[in-house]
Amino acid sequence: MTRLSRSLVALALACFAALSAAQSSDLPEISKLLRSGQHALALERINQYLAGKPKDAQGRFLKGLILTEQNKAAEAIEILTSLTKDYPELPEPYNNLAVLYASQGQYEKARQSLELSIRTHPAYATAYENLGDVYSKLASQAYDKALQLDSANTTAQTKLALMRDLVSSGTKPPPKPGATIVTSTRPPEPVTRAPEPPKAAPPAVVAQVAPKPAPPAVVAQAAPKAAPPPPAVAPEVKATAPKAVPAAEAKSDNAGSEDLLKTVNSWAKAWSTKDVGTYLAFYGQDFKTPNGEARPAWEAERRRRINAPKSIEVLVESPKVSITANSASVSFRQSYHSDTLKVSSSKTLVLVRSNGKWLIQQERTGS
Repeated sequence: MTRLSRSLVALALACFAALSAAQSSDLPEISKLLRSGQHALALERINQYLAGKPKDAQGRFLKGLILTEQNKAAEAIEILTSLTKDYPELPEPYNNLAVLYASQGQYEKARQSLELSIRTHPAYATAYENLGDVYSKLASQAYDKALQLDSANTTAQTKLALMRDLVSSGTKPPPKPGATIVTSTRPPEPVTRAPEPPKAAPPAVVAQVAPKPAPPAVVAQAAPKAAPPPPAVAPEVKATAPKAVPAAEAKSDNAGSEDLLKTVNSWAKAWSTKDVGTYLAFYGQDFKTPNGEARPAWEAERRRRINAPKSIEVLVESPKVSITANSASVSFRQSYHSDTLKVSSSKTLVLVRSNGKWLIQQERTGS
């Protein structure tokens, strides 16, 4: 079983909201102490601050960061858990909880926290990326368990081998134990919560820290296996459909790469034009659904989510192709824009060639 390198919460505390005079004179100074490594003094100051404002969300969140930097994971988890109960609509405490759980090897708890973070803020790209890392670790553990139970399982061995190849090609190494990942934040909104009303508007978190669990030494990405014949492909997009989505074109002398990129671009176009039949036809019959649900249930959910927005635009940017025999992977930056949501994230499609066509066998986001 591989061990996930320990990752601490980022110290990118900047851009505080326009708070009261008392807040503006305390919290920024405490955050400066935290950034400069004066953790003990920062903890003393934040405790004094919270003694007068025990319900203040910014102060409690900042205390959770200080405790994390002091390697007091249990206390930090207690603070952040309490914050999620009082302010369940804030995504950042859930995300930071996931980082702490992942550092302890509690990947199932990390997954649950990240899904709650995404539920409260569907456009939280960092949480999506962290969720992909956690799923990778869970998958890696599952493949390891499969090999423990059946060491002759060549399918699991092949998948693990492919994952090692994917990790070694173009991904940066995980941080060393104790390293701090510094990420950017977005400015919080002003606090509008009145003292103790039943439905008062909660304050925004002081600094929206974007921590992420360190990627595992062996990333759990399923390798392709031979796929049965694909379902019948729906008719091509009509000329009157919305404009085709521009996709980054990577020119290569390798005909297989060009054919593969053409498939990915056509997949994005079908998604953008809401041609659900053509979109689903790009997925092989042995496609591994993201949450392990039955194929009909997954297709029904995809139909619902594609048909719900009034418009969709999917951009495939900076694709990187890797081909091995009849299997391949394409990694790219996916920009999804609709009338209700805008998300940009990294995505990898694992495809297999069947009857002269490339079919998607697995897709993952945030890797």
